[in-house]
Amino acid sequence: MTATREQDPEGAPRPVTARRPGGRTARTRARILEATLHLVARDGIAGLRYEEVAELAGVHRTSVYRNWPDREELVTAALLRYSGSVELEDTGDLRHDLVDYLVALADLLSTTTGRAMQRVIQSARENPEVALPVNRIFEQRLASLQRVVDHAVARGELPPVDGYFLAEMLTGPVHLYVSRGLHPFTRAEAERITDVVLAGLRHTAG
Repeated sequence: MTATREQDPEGAPRPVTARRPGGRTARTRARILEATLHLVARDGIAGLRYEEVAELAGVHRTSVYRNWPDREELVTAALLRYSGSVELEDTGDLRHDLVDYLVALADLLSTTTGRAMQRVIQSARENPEVALPVNRIFEQRLASLQRVVDHAVARGELPPVDGYFLAEMLTGPVHLYVSRGLHPFTRAEAERITDVVLAGLRHTAG
């Protein structure tokens, strides 16, 4: 927080209410990260130009450089921001938490930003520069899911299961629903997917 001083009518400085950084800065950063995501989806990291990021975000180029002088850090920040907008809660009810997560994931994938994020993730297969932040995101997601699963196992809700396998079984159908766009993805679909996967895991345990 910084304070400024103004002159009173007789020339003596007087304190003025301090200006707090916050809302405007946060909005600027958000625009930069969203612009980055869309441009990487279109051109890849190698084709990312700070000038284009600034133009698309409606900010000065120095705002981009000042916050993210390294291009990989900028891309990683963009991916983490929007992938992190879907979190798996741990309320003590695994089924409820998984259903909420799938609904939130479908909502994200249905947005323009979500579709751009998917294109970025898909490009990681051919682009090692993109693969690094993408793998970091998946590792964080998997660690979070595994913690929730381990807690459910400890409560007796679920037999021991590999978090990666569970994530693939749950999220795969969501991606198909949204990408094909033939039917809306509702909470009922999320519940059916969750119930089928959890029932299968319990049936095949041991």
